Amino acid sequence: MSLVDEGLSRRRFTVGALLAAGTAGLPIMVKAQEGKTVALLFDSMVSPFWVSGIEIMREEAKKRGWQTLEAISDFDDNRQFEQVRAMIERQVDGILIIQTDANAVIPAIRAANEAGIPMVHFNRPPAESDAYSVAIQADNRKIMADTVQFLVDEAQKMGGAYKACLLIGDLGDVNAIQRRDGFFDVVDQHPDLIEVVARVSTEWNADKAFAGLTNALQANPDINFLVTSSDFMHPQIEQALKIAGKWHKRGEEGHVLFGGFDGDAGAYQRLVDGYLDACGVQNLFLEVDMAFDAFEQLWAGEKPPKLLLDPGFVITQDNLEEVRDEMWGYIVWQQENK
Repeated sequence: MSLVDEGLSRRRFTVGALLAAGTAGLPIMVKAQEGKTVALLFDSMVSPFWVSGIEIMREEAKKRGWQTLEAISDFDDNRQFEQVRAMIERQVDGILIIQTDANAVIPAIRAANEAGIPMVHFNRPPAESDAYSVAIQADNRKIMADTVQFLVDEAQKMGGAYKACLLIGDLGDVNAIQRRDGFFDVVDQHPDLIEVVARVSTEWNADKAFAGLTNALQANPDINFLVTSSDFMHPQIEQALKIAGKWHKRGEEGHVLFGGFDGDAGAYQRLVDGYLDACGVQNLFLEVDMAFDAFEQLWAGEKPPKLLLDPGFVITQDNLEEVRDEMWGYIVWQQENK
């Protein structure tokens, strides 16, 4: 069975039920069939990517006959370390963790190593150390580069000169750094076509994204090439572009070439509506499979590489119907639009 077929069989979930797990940071038992017990430790639920991710993990754990324990640290490294220690005391079989800080998580890895409990990092790798764990991460730099290359190709077809704005994430997050670098890997090759006139530091904060983009558009009203490092900022981008009189569909005069990253439900809707040109998609279903398969390998005594990459893909108007079933946001969109 293909990844798409497997994904379709497990994508029937209701995103609205996710926050029932709570955000107090205390472990919550989720009943499942007998078998292994895996801790799911998230740093927050601020992103639709995390919200969808934890539900997919619950469904996949149930499918594999595992139990899950869940906790959310609310960006508190000390709280997350205590959560790791609590899971070790409960003798879980594995710990899946999304940490806020790549360095602060290293003592947690060491504690898990000492207890003989496998640890898998989801979507964010830790800093380099002699402690052993496995990280699952999207190939951020390549996915972003491929997304921006599509936009550059579109710009070349249409002709003219382009003024670009990049919304950058939190540079304390390796994902944000890699996405930034993927953007410049491409635009730096086309200095005669694209001039980067604004770099908006968002720190993964929607309000900062809106304020920064609004200021950038006021200072550079000719911006016509825009890339965001995360789709969760799309509503703020739409609002800022509307205020500036620049929210137009593909093919309409004044359309801003627009690229996204993540692949959430809002991105899918804007692709359908014609406002978004391309989106780099993290294959969330594949990443969950990779993380859980890593646990299986570790329990079997194998030692996977410390970093395993999800190649992701770029979704555009040209391949929308062909690849949308692999886009986690499309599955969420289906649920929301029943």
